[in-house]
Amino acid sequence: MSVNIQIVFYSMYGHIHQMAEAVAAGAREVSGAEVSIYQVAELVPDEALAKSGAKAARAKFAHIPLADPNKLPEADAILFGTPTRFGNMAAQMRNFLDQTGGLWMKGSLVGKVGSVFASTATQHGGQETTITSFHSTLLHQGMIIVGVPYTEARLLNMTEITGGTPYGATTLAAADGSRQPSENELAIARFQGRHVAQIAARLKG
Repeated sequence: MSVNIQIVFYSMYGHIHQMAEAVAAGAREVSGAEVSIYQVAELVPDEALAKSGAKAARAKFAHIPLADPNKLPEADAILFGTPTRFGNMAAQMRNFLDQTGGLWMKGSLVGKVGSVFASTATQHGGQETTITSFHSTLLHQGMIIVGVPYTEARLLNMTEITGGTPYGATTLAAADGSRQPSENELAIARFQGRHVAQIAARLKG
């Protein structure tokens, strides 16, 4: 039995892209999982992206196809990744989700597994609020929300500064974007991908 897992992310400087790849790696560990990664469309003008350095960073994952809202119903589980903007999801992700009104009308995502991972500049810059506020949209779509249970012991890591919440995997990028996802954060992301895929397989079975 195959299980369709979609990972839909937005990344400006590559942190969430790295997390998305880790989520995908974890999901692929589940027998029968067919994993696809998509990125949502950019809304920032090229000139502004170039000035901020984001254009060069985004070139590293430019090969990843754009997400299409109409493909979401094909999935058994969807994991969404977004950087934080003032404790909420990025506008690019909000724009993508706002295109799913037709799916909501038809109930196309009802009963599918939904999960979220995120990044922030600082330790307390919306690690939890970004994910929990994202959950509101998934609940309106009738999705089954899955997070990261404390059976993932890396959530209890107190020996270093690290992301990772029971609501979903997270990473800390630093205000200037210089910090990259740590091994602890990437391992939690892999756990999340595997955990979501396992639950989706059980539900489909």
